Amino acid sequence: MTIDSRQVAAGILEAVPFARTLGIEFVEVAPEAEGGVRAVVRLPDSPATHNHIGGPHAGAMFTLGETASGAVVLAAFGQLFDRAVPLAVRADIAYRKLAMGPVLATARLGRPALEVIEELESGQRPEFPVEVEIATEEGKPTSAMTVIWTLRPN
Repeated sequence: MTIDSRQVAAGILEAVPFARTLGIEFVEVAPEAEGGVRAVVRLPDSPATHNHIGGPHAGAMFTLGETASGAVVLAAFGQLFDRAVPLAVRADIAYRKLAMGPVLATARLGRPALEVIEELESGQRPEFPVEVEIATEEGKPTSAMTVIWTLRPN
């Protein structure tokens, strides 16, 4: 699988203007073993996104994680968007440690892409998880998130 990370970043930022508003940056979108995909996105440290204790607001961190998961979905399944619409079905986030400064979200596809594509091609509406870890730039994990996505056939 070949992934054009600049094209994925541009696609996400065009489709989700709020990600642009927060200043989310794309660090990496890359294939992994067995058809997997990994995306790393960054939320810069900005007073405009701070909470009452000076770290990134929970809503900004949620958006960071969802944006990373969307990049994975676009990279893994973008070739199917002419016949299916990607939709986030639900999301769960656990804020575990205080985050200060810039944070990175690393998202990974939770099921083999071929399995999801086979379900879609058989007429089903597949659901699949994208697992996200949010950490400081130094690598200290602060939050964990799971976003369940579907591909709704057109």
